Amino acid sequence: MRVYLSVDMEGVTGLTDPEEMHHGGRGYDRGCEFMTGDANAVVRGAFAAGATQVLVNDAHGSTRNLRIDRLDTRATLIRGSGKPHRMAQGLVEGFDAAIFAGYHARAGVSHGVLNHTWMGKEIQNVWLNGEICGETRLVAAYAGFVGVPVALVTGDEAVCAEARELLGDVETVAVKQGIDMFAAELLPIEVAQRRIEEGAARALNRLADFRPYVIEPPYTLEVEWNSTAIATACGIIPGTRHNGARRTEFTTADYREIMALFGIYAMIAGQVACGSGVYG
Repeated sequence: MRVYLSVDMEGVTGLTDPEEMHHGGRGYDRGCEFMTGDANAVVRGAFAAGATQVLVNDAHGSTRNLRIDRLDTRATLIRGSGKPHRMAQGLVEGFDAAIFAGYHARAGVSHGVLNHTWMGKEIQNVWLNGEICGETRLVAAYAGFVGVPVALVTGDEAVCAEARELLGDVETVAVKQGIDMFAAELLPIEVAQRRIEEGAARALNRLADFRPYVIEPPYTLEVEWNSTAIATACGIIPGTRHNGARRTEFTTADYREIMALFGIYAMIAGQVACGSGVYG
């Protein structure tokens, strides 16, 4: 059984502060250790359920957060920038299951810890084929595009509810209950990671219950930016068109282009926001 694991950071056990998720920030090193601990919990549960391979993708920010020196030696790790498919890098046909660990709720969910969609300051909302969309839906759709079902999502209670609404009877493990964007009631690290390990094993032991999340093409990605300057800059990308002063749209029959486009959007939007003082 081949298992793919995408690990974000905002939904990791014990974390609530953006400083803990950015290189050089207060508590970042500890945040990386907690992130690696959650990944290892999934790996342990996967192998307990009979996995023969677990491929881990560092899916947060710089994608250089997971500690390879502390990663379970039975897993392999995709790490570093320049990944064309970003949060779904390495997910291809032939995997039996995808697992999302440390994920968070989409932008605008008031009780979602560190809620956002792809970019925390530059993007207000994202729609995929007309439906409001968070990162769980974006990556689940990529998994469905290559024929792989999502078996488990871990993070805060809000993303678990989002995943169940989207994917039905998917296995979920909540490691914290959001109070506000930067506040949560937390499970102790040992308790949370034990639940993740048990959840991974439980999910993979009932793999026959899951089906790939498939969206029929063509795929239209609509992004509402927080400024006209960012929308204008991203609108220069071939195939992207404006749908209002702060909105862009892109349509394709190849879902891989949707994931790749977000990487380009992030680079452009980050530069525009930094250069113009647009932060909120």
